Amino acid sequence: MNISIELYILIASLLLFFSLIVGKTGYRFGVPVLLLFIFIGFAAGHDGLGLEFSSPEVAQYIGVFALNIILFSGGMDTRFSQIKHVVFKGIVLATLGVLFTAIITGLFIYWITNNIIQSVTFSLLESLLLASVMSSTDSASVFAILRSRGLSLKENLRPLLELESGSNDPMAFMLTIVLIQFIQTPEISGWSVLLLFSKQLIFGALAGFVLGKLSVKMINKINLDNDALYSVLLLTVMFFLYGFTSFIGGNGYLAVYTGGLMIGNHRFVHKRSSLRFFDGLTWLFQIIMFLSLGLLVNPSELLPVAGVGILIGIFMIFISRPLSVFVSLLPFKNLTFKARVFTSWVGLRGAVPIIFATYPWISGLPHAKMMFNIVFFITILSLVVQGTTVSGMAHWLGLSLPVPPKRKLKEFDIEFSDEIKSAMCEITVNNEMLRNGSRVMDVSMPDQTLLVMVKRNRKYFIPRGNTQLEIGDSLLIITDNEEAMRETQRQLGVAPVK
Repeated sequence: MNISIELYILIASLLLFFSLIVGKTGYRFGVPVLLLFIFIGFAAGHDGLGLEFSSPEVAQYIGVFALNIILFSGGMDTRFSQIKHVVFKGIVLATLGVLFTAIITGLFIYWITNNIIQSVTFSLLESLLLASVMSSTDSASVFAILRSRGLSLKENLRPLLELESGSNDPMAFMLTIVLIQFIQTPEISGWSVLLLFSKQLIFGALAGFVLGKLSVKMINKINLDNDALYSVLLLTVMFFLYGFTSFIGGNGYLAVYTGGLMIGNHRFVHKRSSLRFFDGLTWLFQIIMFLSLGLLVNPSELLPVAGVGILIGIFMIFISRPLSVFVSLLPFKNLTFKARVFTSWVGLRGAVPIIFATYPWISGLPHAKMMFNIVFFITILSLVVQGTTVSGMAHWLGLSLPVPPKRKLKEFDIEFSDEIKSAMCEITVNNEMLRNGSRVMDVSMPDQTLLVMVKRNRKYFIPRGNTQLEIGDSLLIITDNEEAMRETQRQLGVAPVK
């Protein structure tokens, strides 16, 4: 069926809009929004409304673009102060943890497909390849679930999980590429594999570190006439990081995450607006990526692999992931048993394994399409079983912390940069506040507090000491810190915003 470009744009806009509405509804019921995006793709695809999308190459291109944006944005949002106490744990989980998961799961796949499951038989290398594709936790899923729910955790678990998910994709990618080469070229030597691994890791990390540092200096020194172009410049830097590092033989994903980490932890021009730009771009590409993957797979194709998918998925959730985590974290004695259990549980699979599963498919390997369908089925299983229970598991293990209320401004569209530690809130004038008089000088406020702006009847103005306040006025209050803000609210007789 030939569809005009105008109709394509109309359908795409409707799918995006419907995804946003469904995602908002799903969040209220604790359903991972990324899972809902996949189901919307199912509904619009061949077995649903009939939209045809059958190109793994296009899906891979979309996935590479999306993964770059997700990793870069995740790196920029990660503070050194948060990860400095967990950096070694995160690196071990992102490397050895991924390797252990691939080996343990691969051996299990080889055993069941050669002894229990009759519908498919994988060789040892094919089993290890399938396991390697699924060996990393998905950064898009972990970031989306932890950050959208504002989950606060004890023992620095949140930065650990975000660091692991943001940095373990390169290891899984390298395992996938190496095993594809092994299957296609069995005579490849072990030394060549070791050299490839070393080159990917070293070049990827160095390129991300060096180019990230240089990028900050360039952004601060370049003088662009239009402020909006700084976000475009940062996007260009991200693509250059991936393209240049891949060109010289390094791991582009590692370079992008490391570069984002370096850039996000330094001051640069228009940082706040650039971070907001990437936050929106990340969500857009997550939606596009999951929708396209949902369109690529027909639900009817998942039924034949349901049996083997359930066995492998349950094994990964309850055996190989926990074993890998506990073995990897053995040297670290300051992590409690409950923290290790929770780390094991947040082994979420998502779009990244599905994108990696397109590489064997495009390479034309035997059983590659079946591998892709198995990975897709296990991703859905992981999001349903683990994704919906992350918060509940944290509460059950006693690892969740009270989340401080977010003070959102409604009448004043103002934000501080990360370097400014002052606190800011809105207060609506009531009778209690004016008990000593209606002038600003009559209102009792601590020394560390400043009333900087008033909104009255859609008009904004800066008050003076003799300005008359009226019931219903919105006041913008700034204090030195959160403690001073709470004291101000107490003296004014206004309950803190919840």
